[in-house]
Amino acid sequence: MPVNPELVGRDFPATAPYLVGREKVREFARAVFSDAAPHHDPDAARALGYADVVAPPTFAMVLQDLTLQQLLAEPDSGIELSRVLHAEQRFRYTRPIVAGDELVGRLSVTGLRAMGAATMVTSEAEITDLEGVHVVTTTSVLVVGEEQS
Repeated sequence: MPVNPELVGRDFPATAPYLVGREKVREFARAVFSDAAPHHDPDAARALGYADVVAPPTFAMVLQDLTLQQLLAEPDSGIELSRVLHAEQRFRYTRPIVAGDELVGRLSVTGLRAMGAATMVTSEAEITDLEGVHVVTTTSVLVVGEEQS
């Protein structure tokens, strides 16, 4: 099944709240080889005016993944994980993510573009706190290959 063109404009419900943990921030920082003190040391983060350790900018992928799981689970999407290549990623922050934040994500499919035997699927996830205040918008482009017969 090809990617469903009716995905464009589809909005998904908010994810369950995700509590950003100090150890999760530290683990992610280690995974991306960031040894910056504010990612690991609460005192260093507080010295910069933050309540706790600050997540590296790409940490927003953890939350975006929760939204993309909704898209991948859609039975009519035509998107099968084994045919997906993550082609592009962008972040637009209002403020950094800090340990102790409780965040939710809402995904929207914003575009489809045929590229030969593949389809580029563009989506945006709006990540907000529980009061609905914007933290970061993540934009992702997935390239979905055609089914092999």
